[in-house]
Amino acid sequence: MNNSGLYVHIPFCRSRCTYCDFYSQTDLSLAPEWLAAMKVEASLYKDRFAPFDSLYLGGGTPTALTKCRLKKLVHTLYREFCFKEDLEFTVEANPDDLSQDYVALLKDLGVNRVSVGVQSLDDNELSFIRRRHNASQAEKAFERLRKTGFQTLSVDLIYALPGQTLNTWLKTLHRAVRLHPEHLSCYQLTLEKHSPLGIMATRGKIKKAGIEEERRFFLATSSFLEEEGYLHYEVSNFALHGQLCRHNLKYWEGSPYLGLGPAAHSFDGTARWWNTRSIKRYLRRLSEGGSPRAGKETLSPEARYMEHLLLGFRTRLGVEIDRIKHAPELEAILERLQKSGLAIIRKGRVIPTTEGFLHADGLPLLFL
Repeated sequence: MNNSGLYVHIPFCRSRCTYCDFYSQTDLSLAPEWLAAMKVEASLYKDRFAPFDSLYLGGGTPTALTKCRLKKLVHTLYREFCFKEDLEFTVEANPDDLSQDYVALLKDLGVNRVSVGVQSLDDNELSFIRRRHNASQAEKAFERLRKTGFQTLSVDLIYALPGQTLNTWLKTLHRAVRLHPEHLSCYQLTLEKHSPLGIMATRGKIKKAGIEEERRFFLATSSFLEEEGYLHYEVSNFALHGQLCRHNLKYWEGSPYLGLGPAAHSFDGTARWWNTRSIKRYLRRLSEGGSPRAGKETLSPEARYMEHLLLGFRTRLGVEIDRIKHAPELEAILERLQKSGLAIIRKGRVIPTTEGFLHADGLPLLFL
């Protein structure tokens, strides 16, 4: 089992943003118990995965942990698991958590990639989605990271917010590229049912962007960032040459990964399993000597094939023609995709175009 990745879900945030539906809680009083339980869970998987070449701390907000607890977490991982020398070590961070002392700690712990949750560089938008930082704080956080020696930084941004115009979004992109990030993740707003924005939309207090408006945002984002030298390598992700996120590529390429913590998912190449979303249930099960798993599935060859198509058509890697050669009317389908501008054929692969990314969920259905 090669090129495994390790993900740790830190289930704490100092406050909840209006768009978020990821599992987290704002009560940090359980952090010590969670840290002890996570150590127990880690021991359950000792020697079950090949040495990891990527480590990703996500959440939640990893930087919501105190410096002492983050240090304990990382040291626990280093003790329990084997990592390759060229490890990609990513930590998600909120700009307002990145004091000089915290940035220095990240550097000392061996973190070499920081993904900063900027979301917007418009103060009105940041206030609307209840982010704790403003645009200036985000820019100063980048300055601290650079001065401390971080050479690989990523920016998370959200577009198609209620009331946002294409002009205000492009202003955010202009400010973002002036920070010279090596990587950007630009996510279209999804109104999750149980998020505050989702509830507001259900009650008619806000209106979701229309399909054509979302299309304009998407194409304008891709065009602008590619002109700035970024490769649009996955539906929502852009990177300078050689700066693709190694850890996230594992999800899209079907490589093995282990997930620790509440709501974390794992995949060993054949089976997938996931943990309970409840931190209290997670703590109780591990304290009683049990497993925090909430479910498991072994993928059939048919399911693996469908997943390979679904994930492949989300990236510029596309899908190998050899994997779909048994599809009926294959030649006619490939010809139609190329004529419509949704895909190109290169080096034996079907590769979605930017326009094709807009239809990424539908392309696999053509080859069933």
